[in-house]
Amino acid sequence: MVHQTKQDNLVKRYCIAFLFLGFGLLFGQSYQSEILVQDKDTLPYRILFPKNFNPNEATPLVVILHGAGERGNDNKAQLFHGAKLFQEDKFRAQHSAIVVFPQCPENSYWASVKRDYTTSLEKKYTYATMPPQYNQLEMVEALMRFLENKYTIDPKRRYVGGLSMGGMGTFELVSRNPDYFAAAFPICGGANPNWATLLSKTPLWIFHGEKDDVVWVEHSKRMYKALKEIKAPVKLTLYPEVKHDSWHNAFADPNLMPWLFSNVK
Repeated sequence: MVHQTKQDNLVKRYCIAFLFLGFGLLFGQSYQSEILVQDKDTLPYRILFPKNFNPNEATPLVVILHGAGERGNDNKAQLFHGAKLFQEDKFRAQHSAIVVFPQCPENSYWASVKRDYTTSLEKKYTYATMPPQYNQLEMVEALMRFLENKYTIDPKRRYVGGLSMGGMGTFELVSRNPDYFAAAFPICGGANPNWATLLSKTPLWIFHGEKDDVVWVEHSKRMYKALKEIKAPVKLTLYPEVKHDSWHNAFADPNLMPWLFSNVK
């Protein structure tokens, strides 16, 4: 029989505390936790400032929209995919930017798309004819306005990207604000090809796994085709053997960040 002393219990508590601290450092180091309050609505978000940040200097803004699995109100889960890329020394040495990860509530969605999970992959998502007003994207837009009022955001270097639900939200956010962003990268998302004209002013790099079993790859292919037909600045990268988690491949692409920041309005 093993007897634990008070000192043993104290050590155990410290070990557990450091364990949780380690998780916090892994996903949240340097990202400040904030909440935007507008009327009765709230939007949790994490914000990362560049090294040697000068609030009086025009700074690029990057908005990242997470997927459905990271919805909630803990203001942590949205950092699970992609956040580490912007924390890397290489990125911070090459790019000075304010990076923002807002968090969508559990019972909401970034994009105004009808979802039917009982039907086939091809019919699971139905996009609106035109991008309508939608509460959570309105909150993201309010956040962008708030940040522009608080900091000196470079109006020629505002960017957005997202994955899955956030990829759909990226298409929709750009279409709602056709003159706002300098570039965007939707990953395993989709939209209505009728929005192509609204999207055509913004350079897009679309990513998708060809074996995606959650969001049909044709959603991205159709958007690419519609944009190419009107000679819009668009790129498409498909991963033949990748399923839904193509964000791992996209975020690991060494050309993504250089391409993104090369676009200036």
